[in-house]
Amino acid sequence: MPAISNTPSNNPSHRLASKVSLITGAAQGIGLATALKFAREGAIVIVCDIKQAAVDAAVAQCRALGAEAEGYVMDVTQREMIDAVVAQIKTKFGRIDVLVNNAGITQDARLQKMTLEQFDRVIDVNLRGVFHCAQAVADTMVAQGSGVILNASSVVGIYGNFGQTNYAATKFGVIGFTKTWSRELGPKGVRVNAVAPGFIETHILDTIPEKVLAEMAAHVPLKRLGKPEEIANVYAFLASDEASYINGTVIEVSGGMTV
Repeated sequence: MPAISNTPSNNPSHRLASKVSLITGAAQGIGLATALKFAREGAIVIVCDIKQAAVDAAVAQCRALGAEAEGYVMDVTQREMIDAVVAQIKTKFGRIDVLVNNAGITQDARLQKMTLEQFDRVIDVNLRGVFHCAQAVADTMVAQGSGVILNASSVVGIYGNFGQTNYAATKFGVIGFTKTWSRELGPKGVRVNAVAPGFIETHILDTIPEKVLAEMAAHVPLKRLGKPEEIANVYAFLASDEASYINGTVIEVSGGMTV
């Protein structure tokens, strides 16, 4: 009996077979997990992040899974850089099927202590960056008559969180983007959805003491933090044709922490 291959290639049985998928912040954390999940599902993975070495490493991991993958250094706050990357993708592949707006940062402080620099930086990356990337691919998707835009929100963007005025504002804003774009682009064949993760085990939690992490996990009915792969799985589903009638929604992936 022949061995069963895990190589994605262009096998139509794979959920994302040959879908050209641009993922921002794809070199670490949820973004990397998403890139690898998409690679396993047969996508053509476009890895975008701000550091060349990290981009190269992520691309290598995707290719090791048998996927076609390309990498670009891209800062989501720099529109000219985004437009240049999108143009290169269109030249090489002729289309863009999926955008995962994953890139994001935190710079936490209480309202009375937050600096304008902290506020503006998070707005620039998490909100304006999502706008830039979506606008950069929208015309292409509309011309194709198909496409999927997936935005990273957060449970903080639904319920707020102590010390995260800037972050909460951006994640609330991303939900507003999602609802609006789903109305504008849905009639053109482009679906727009958001994912709202709870507390996920990524480098963004590195500065939080173990005791605090344990307390956070205790508040989740599943009694643990989430894993990046558990968010990636939801992105892969939403990007696939299996989610063809899901548009304008926000899916909370939090282990039930807000129940």
